[in-house]
Amino acid sequence: MIRDITIGQYYPSDSIIHRLDPRVKLMGTLVYVLSLFIFRGVPGFLAVTAGLVFFIRCSKVPFGYMVKGLKAIAVILVITAAFNLFLTPGEPLVSFWKFKITQQGLKSAGFMVVRLAYLVLGSSVLTLATTPNQLTDGMEKSLRPLNKIGIPVHEVSMIMSIALRFIPILVEETDKIMKAQLARGADFESGNLIKRAKSMVPLLVPLFISAFRRANDLAMAMEARCYNGGAGRTKMKPLKYARRDGAAYLLIAGYFAAVLSLRIWL
Repeated sequence: MIRDITIGQYYPSDSIIHRLDPRVKLMGTLVYVLSLFIFRGVPGFLAVTAGLVFFIRCSKVPFGYMVKGLKAIAVILVITAAFNLFLTPGEPLVSFWKFKITQQGLKSAGFMVVRLAYLVLGSSVLTLATTPNQLTDGMEKSLRPLNKIGIPVHEVSMIMSIALRFIPILVEETDKIMKAQLARGADFESGNLIKRAKSMVPLLVPLFISAFRRANDLAMAMEARCYNGGAGRTKMKPLKYARRDGAAYLLIAGYFAAVLSLRIWL
């Protein structure tokens, strides 16, 4: 399951999504996330599904590679479905002991699980098709007006870029530590929930130590290179819009208008 985490990893490919300006991809991801919480009913669900499938196909990232990222949030999906299924009031369909499943709860659980799964898949398209450096440049360029009100946009973008870079590194580190502990006789699978939680202590302690050590090494490296923030810094490859970026903006606007229209009319 550790190696199934796809968010934060980059998948090299020669696709139209990879060649788009990172600002376009950030705007597209934002619009897509908004559409997930706007749509209602089956028509809106079909529109969001069609949009997601279209963008995945355009990215040329294998669909199976993206879907395996859902394994990492399987527990969250199950818990979310259970809470919506049993705690939503309405007309009961099935009752047993102190629990009851309502028609509204069944519908709410289904849509909530779909929203969370689609949220992970949509976010994965952004990170798999954009390098961390491109994400940093795109965020800094998009949020530059916030500098006028005192928000350090460059520093915030740098922090998020470093966080994304650390995800695959920590995943690999966790896998190595887990294999080392298993070779020493550790058991992470058997026993009840409390026993499993206690068995994670030998894994978490060295993982935190490794994370702090890597963070300290990164800070020393940035200081040795005289990094002092974004003031006066220039770009080796400044971002410039191309014709395909304008077409992508129009496509994103059309997608959002379609989802919004379906919500209003249906």
